[in-house]
This record gives sequence, C-alpha cells and structure tokens, in this order.
Amino acid sequence: MAELVYPPVVLAAKLMFRVLDNKLRVDGAEHIPATGGAVIACNHVSYLDFIFCGLGAQPAKRLVRFMAKQEIFSNKVAGPLMRGMHHIPVDRSAGASSYREAVARLRAGEVVGVFPEATISRSFTVKEIKSGAVRMAAEAGVPVVPMALWGTHRLWTKGRPRTLTKRHVPILIRAGEPFQPKPDEDAEVLTKDLRARMSALLEQVQADYPDQPASENERWWLPTHLGGTAPTPEAAAALDARRE
Repeated sequence: MAELVYPPVVLAAKLMFRVLDNKLRVDGAEHIPATGGAVIACNHVSYLDFIFCGLGAQPAKRLVRFMAKQEIFSNKVAGPLMRGMHHIPVDRSAGASSYREAVARLRAGEVVGVFPEATISRSFTVKEIKSGAVRMAAEAGVPVVPMALWGTHRLWTKGRPRTLTKRHVPILIRAGEPFQPKPDEDAEVLTKDLRARMSALLEQVQADYPDQPASENERWWLPTHLGGTAPTPEAAAALDARRE
C-alpha cells in the first residue's frame, strides 16, 4: 500500500509534541517485531491513545493499522486521514467483516493496533477486555505485544475538557514482551493473561511517571489506588452502564 498520508501525519504529531514540550518516552520498542504481522494490544485512557500507541512503534519502524469505530471514518476531517493511513473501520453492529480484514492484514505482515477495553477507562486501570486481540493473533499466527500508555489522559479523556495545547506533559509508552497465542488454546484464558500483562505494564509506567498532581483539584488524573480522585473501577463500570 502506498504510504502518502501516514508518514506526514507522524511527522506533524512529533513536531506538535516537540513544540508543546510533551516529553515522550518510549520503552520496550525492541519487543515489536521488525517484520511480519503482530497485534499491539494497548490500554485506553484518552481519545488520543491511537496517536501515542502508533508513536510507540516508530522506533521499530512499523506503521500500526488501528481498528477504530466506523463513526470516525464518517467524519469529514478525520475520515480521509483514517482511510489514507489504511486503518480498519469497525461497525459494532457487524464486527465480523472488520475482524476478517484485521486477520488478513496480519497475515500480510502488518501490525494491527487494538484497544481491547473497547472504550476509555474512567478509572485509569485496565477494564475487562475483549477476546478479539488474542483470537485474531491465534488465527493469523502472529504474536501479541501488550502496551501501556500513561499521561495521555491529561490532554483529553472522557468527562474532562480538552487541553490539547497543555505544555510539559510527560507521556510514557511501554511495550511488553510478546506472546504467541495458539489456535488450540482457550481464548478466555489467553484474554485473562493479556489483561494481566497490560495491567502490569500500566502499573510500571504509573510508578515511573515523573509528575504528581500540583493541587488537590489535579488529583483527578490519578486512579484511586494511587491516591487520586478518579472513579473506582466499580464506579466507572456503573457510569459506563448508565451511558450505554
């Protein structure tokens, strides 16, 4: 596929974050295969996560094709960019076709990015996750690379105003060791394993994060177990259920 859109978008994102002095740190990129298909399974705390997850694969010189809801592709501005970067639209009422497309891309040697939580985590912990990531990796015969992001939610997350021009916000991106799901393995067991791996990575980047809230009002971006005022996982699940 011709890459006329993706490289300029990556350059523009890097330039914007450099201007804003958003200190990006990528760890574990050596775990992303330099060639061949792979699934990157990332936690989800911000509307901007696909940008940063994609940047996490840049040291490995890989372009990530994200599975994203169809509505984004219908947007007059975002739609042409998403199609130009060859991302994969997902119609939640008919997800089988997007799943087949993702498996085909993986078999063709591409990296497919997924957010197995499906929606943003209001608690800033890893929610229960869907099995699609491990199932498509098993079917395509490719590894799953777990990934965690932290700091992206301070720019734009669910229930908070956008602060896209906020300066000096550290962003940590960490890829973990890949694992290879097999077609004969239990998808539920594999999914629990993936969630545990993602949670461990998230705890690592939270522990390594160089900033702390400057005031009590800023404690919203920390999860409850770290002394923050974000909803507990149970309260977050209740909020999500009320909005479905």
